[in-house]
Amino acid sequence: MARRWQAVLELVGAGGEPVDLRRTLASHGVADLPPNEIDGEASTLTTTLVLPLGATTVQVGDGSARMARVTGSGPRTGVLEAVRHMLRLDDDLSAFYSLAREDPDLAWAAAGGAGRMMRSPTVFEDVVKTICTTNCAWSATVRMTTALVAHLGEQAPGGRRAFPSAAAMAEADEAFYRDVVRAGYRGAYLRSLAASVADGNLDLEALNDPALTDEDVAERLIALPGCGPYATAHMMMLLGRYSRLILDSWTRPTYARLNGRKAADRTIERRFRRYRDYAGLAFWLYLTRDWVVDSTG
Repeated sequence: MARRWQAVLELVGAGGEPVDLRRTLASHGVADLPPNEIDGEASTLTTTLVLPLGATTVQVGDGSARMARVTGSGPRTGVLEAVRHMLRLDDDLSAFYSLAREDPDLAWAAAGGAGRMMRSPTVFEDVVKTICTTNCAWSATVRMTTALVAHLGEQAPGGRRAFPSAAAMAEADEAFYRDVVRAGYRGAYLRSLAASVADGNLDLEALNDPALTDEDVAERLIALPGCGPYATAHMMMLLGRYSRLILDSWTRPTYARLNGRKAADRTIERRFRRYRDYAGLAFWLYLTRDWVVDSTG
């Protein structure tokens, strides 16, 4: 049996700002899709990662004094770097917090360190999961991603599986996506995407390049199979591109409920224009404050 190990990560952003682990783990629904398992009450994330020495399962939980506790029982090399990436600890949100402190509706976010949109270890994983959210009930999204992980993911000691590689997804046949994943029309998109990544014709990880403009990233995303306007807007947020608001069948009525009345899209956009590059993030936090019990008042 592999020896268990434990390490800590300081929950501080690149600009010295605090990081709220609870809100990072609960930042959006896709964060809780397999191989991730989030316990909201305990503020813990259990996930399985593919690292240079093989697949390993780790747990991330609240430590003390702004620390996250990371534990595992398999290979340790690369784990902390992967967790830092997932929690976006290398992002600097201090400019956003400076604006939020002046906004009565969002000052709480700056005070508590909210606003990090948890991401997957790879852009490929986030794109696949996002495509699996399109035009379907959430239960179908969970079914599809669970099947991909259970049948194609690399197994770690203990039996849990990681998210599958592009090569593993590309090798699966049409019948697998139709009968096992039950992906419907998405099956062809997922196979095509995986094949392009596996053979080197498509480098999704390059979308993390800060030198790219928002327009460049959006153009590349919407050109992907199965990645329409909604999926592009969602992926922009997961890539740390926060200038665009996600306006859809959930966000519009939620804004109306919180605001007390319906509003046209341009009116909503005007409300958050002051946040400039962080407008979409400000809008998302306005909508999701009640996803976590707020101790800041």
